[in-house]
Amino acid sequence: MQRFGCCVVVLWLVLVWSCTPSYLRALARGTIPDKNAPDYSQLNTWAAHPLKRDPSDSIPSPLKNSFEKDTSVAVFFIHPTTLTSKNDTSWNALLSNDTLNAKTDYSTILYQASVFNSYQLYAPRYRQAHYKSYFTTDTARAKAAFDLAYKDVKAAFLQFLLQNEKKPFIIAAHSQGSTHAIRLLSEYFQTGPLKQRLIVAYILGMNIPSLGNLTFCKDSLETNCICGWRTFKAGYIPSYIATESGPGTVTNPLSWSITPEFISNTHNKGAVVRNFNKVYKASADAQVHDRVLWVKKLHFPGQVLLRTNNYHAGDINLFYVNIRENVKQRVRAYKSKHP
Repeated sequence: MQRFGCCVVVLWLVLVWSCTPSYLRALARGTIPDKNAPDYSQLNTWAAHPLKRDPSDSIPSPLKNSFEKDTSVAVFFIHPTTLTSKNDTSWNALLSNDTLNAKTDYSTILYQASVFNSYQLYAPRYRQAHYKSYFTTDTARAKAAFDLAYKDVKAAFLQFLLQNEKKPFIIAAHSQGSTHAIRLLSEYFQTGPLKQRLIVAYILGMNIPSLGNLTFCKDSLETNCICGWRTFKAGYIPSYIATESGPGTVTNPLSWSITPEFISNTHNKGAVVRNFNKVYKASADAQVHDRVLWVKKLHFPGQVLLRTNNYHAGDINLFYVNIRENVKQRVRAYKSKHP
C-alpha cells in the first residue's frame, strides 16, 4: 500500500493551506445523513458544484483580470485526505461531520480544486478513509476503508457523467483522491467513448501503476493522457519508493515533459501558499529524478520554517499557476482536434 509521509503534512498545512480554526466560522451547513450511501443528485453531497457557490470558485487576486469561464468542459476533482485526527477511531469519515466538511472546503477545495475553476468543477464529498489506513498493519480494515471510499467516488463519478453526457472532461486528484482516481481510470478509461472524452488526468501525489492504454503525456499539449508527480526536496528519495512497482513515470510541471532535465524556478509562474490572494512567482524549480520530482530550493515567505524533505502537500500549490495555464493549453489542443 502506498505511503506518502502524512506526518509531515501538519507543518505544511500551516504554510500551504490556511488551516487555522478560522474555518470553523464557516461550517459547511446542510448535514448529510449517514444512514445510507450519499445521493449525488443532491447538492449537499458535493464540496464543489457548478450550481452552488463554494470555495473552489475563488480566484487569487492577481489572476482575476485574466479569468474566463468555459462551461463547455467539466472537471471531476477528488480531494485528498482531510480525516487526520489521531483521536478519531473511525476508519471512514462521516458525511454528517460539518467540521470536517468545513476543513475540506477551506483547505483542499479552496487551495487545490480552485486551480481548475475556469471550467465546470465538481468535487464530491465522500466517506474518505482515515489517513491511518495508509500505515496500519490491519490491512483488511484498511482495504475495507478504501473500498467504501471508492464506492462513493465511483457513484459520484457516474452522477457527474449523467450531468455531462456529451462534454469533454478532466479528472484531477491528489493523494487519497489519486488512489481512487487510479481505480476509476483502470475501470472506465481503457477504451471507448469515455477515454476519447478525457482531455487529461492530473493524478498527483501517488505512484501511478501501468494503466494500459492510458499513458503519460509527453508534452504540454498532448491529450487523452495522464500527468503525475510526487514532490520532494532534491537529494531525498523515501525508502518505501524502492519497493514500488510500475513504470515510475513522472511529469515535470514546469516543462510538462517526462525527461530529467532540470528546469529553473524562473519558469515557475506562481505558487499559492498560505495567503490565497498572493501569488509567488519563481517559487520552486523542478527536476524529474528516479520516480519522483525534486525541488532544489523553495522561494516564498516562511519556507525557512520547513524542516521536511517531503513536499507532498505542495504538489499542486507550488505549481498553481503553471497547472492552471496548462489546463487551458490542453483544452485548446483537445478542441482543435475535436471541433
